[in-house]
Amino acid sequence: MRLTRSSLLRCLALVVWLSQVVPPLSAYEIVDVQHGGTLEGRVTLSGAVPDPKAFNLITFPDPTYCGRISNGKGWRLLRDFIVNSESGLKNAVVLLEGVESGKPFDLSVPLIEARDCMFGPWMTIVRNGHAVEVVNMDPVMHDIQGYETSPEAGARVLFNTPLILNQQHQRGNMHAIHNHAPGKSLVGPVYLNKGRRTFYMQCGFHAYMESWAMAVNNPYYAVTDDQGAFKIDNVPPGTYQMVVWHPQAGPGVTRTITVGPDGMTVEHVALPAPRGTRTAYRVMDNPRFGLESLGHPVEIEPLVEHQH
Repeated sequence: MRLTRSSLLRCLALVVWLSQVVPPLSAYEIVDVQHGGTLEGRVTLSGAVPDPKAFNLITFPDPTYCGRISNGKGWRLLRDFIVNSESGLKNAVVLLEGVESGKPFDLSVPLIEARDCMFGPWMTIVRNGHAVEVVNMDPVMHDIQGYETSPEAGARVLFNTPLILNQQHQRGNMHAIHNHAPGKSLVGPVYLNKGRRTFYMQCGFHAYMESWAMAVNNPYYAVTDDQGAFKIDNVPPGTYQMVVWHPQAGPGVTRTITVGPDGMTVEHVALPAPRGTRTAYRVMDNPRFGLESLGHPVEIEPLVEHQH
């Protein structure tokens, strides 16, 4: 299991928080919403944007291919905080709790791609017990590990399955672009234990590949865009708990709001940036971790993205 101690503590804090603010799951009824309202707003990050996590590529398999996205010095950066110039925070989840009936769910199966040794999207919304599909777009093998967390039992493995390399990719061609068919698909249901709402997915071979998901019990949710904006429409008029959460920004915020009929409700939320040292993964100038430490030539060129 590759969860770091700090990541696990964040997960445990999240589960404790959700157990306090989220009621037990109940059956959701689809009805024709009369005079539905709209909730929109913006989520910002309050405080300095944390540095990205850094992973030395020579300590993981496939450094040449995965290094197509790197800083040019053999390090892959994982930007788990994406913030624009006005502090808008991307990939925050906004959801309404307490909506027992309303518009239908989007029944499509969420798709997560392994592409250029990254999972995308980084944040996914799922329904508990429904399927998630993972496909490999890369000419290298990935190992898909999924975990849910509990303050009593710790992290529990949901699945651990190899994702075979994509034979459609032009193997050996570091300049190849992704204009090919995806590799073999991994499709399976995600059953979270009662009261658990999130799971974390990581590649067992490439630790810098991670993805998060939250399970919802109604379709009134949104994931913020690159401006930090969100919009949830056709909300049945009423009073609900609005939950705002980002997996790296602490336990999140919950707020009681009232959505009126045929109108617009605007809510802006600031999530605090973590302080201090949040990860042991950072770029270091150390010859023991340099390319020359392998004893043989290794070319790592950021052909897809030169990270800064």
